[in-house]
Amino acid sequence: QIQLAESGGGLAQAGDSLTLSCAASGPSVRTFGSYSMGWFRQAPGKDREFVGYISWNAENTVYADSMKGRFTISRDNAENMVYLQMNSLEPEDTAVYYCAADVNPLAIVSNTSRFWGQGTQVTVSS
Repeated sequence: QIQLAESGGGLAQAGDSLTLSCAASGPSVRTFGSYSMGWFRQAPGKDREFVGYISWNAENTVYADSMKGRFTISRDNAENMVYLQMNSLEPEDTAVYYCAADVNPLAIVSNTSRFWGQGTQVTVSS
């Protein structure tokens, strides 16, 4: 069992940068380094959308096309943390952002991860 808690959301203006954090805790946290991690977002009235993925050892990352070049995912396994650096924010980036964890990377990219955080709201004004 692993618990995830996102933080760092808030209000931003178009063009700003924002970094979201995801802290892992719980009985299985000592195995955090074995989990693939992902970021997702859900805008009002829309389905949850894949943002990006990072492998257990941070050697591989995958991003949704609309986020490539603007968003960067990183992780610190020693601190049980995952980060989402968002640059050049656009109003269309307004959403609740969630982090997700699963030992199976396919579960991350298929939006079927076992563990999810509660989300953090990001609002971007024009």
